[in-house]
Amino acid sequence: QVQLVESGGGLVQAGGSLRLSCAASGRTFSSYGMGWFRQAPGKGREFVAAISVSGDRTRYADSVKGRFSISRDNAKNTVYLQMNSLKPEDTAVYYCAAKLGGYTIYDVYDYWGQGTQVTVAS
Repeated sequence: QVQLVESGGGLVQAGGSLRLSCAASGRTFSSYGMGWFRQAPGKGREFVAAISVSGDRTRYADSVKGRFSISRDNAKNTVYLQMNSLKPEDTAVYYCAAKLGGYTIYDVYDYWGQGTQVTVAS
């Protein structure tokens, strides 16, 4: 069992930055690929970014490429999402997710956090 707790969301002006954190419980964090997804009001959940078990491979949605950066610290059981040059269309609830053995751009992860709200004001 893995429990995920996101933090770092909030209200920011367009062009600003936020860093989301996702803290995982358990001693097997380093066995999981991690992903970030988001869901805006009235829309489905969409892939944002993902990182491999070891952290050597990453993947991004085209909409955030060059602005967002995913990283992980296996010693701290934490994955991060650095978000720069934020736009109003980035407004959503952001979820982190864990998938045993790897990552995917599809929302078929094994565990999910409760989400953290990010609001970007224009």
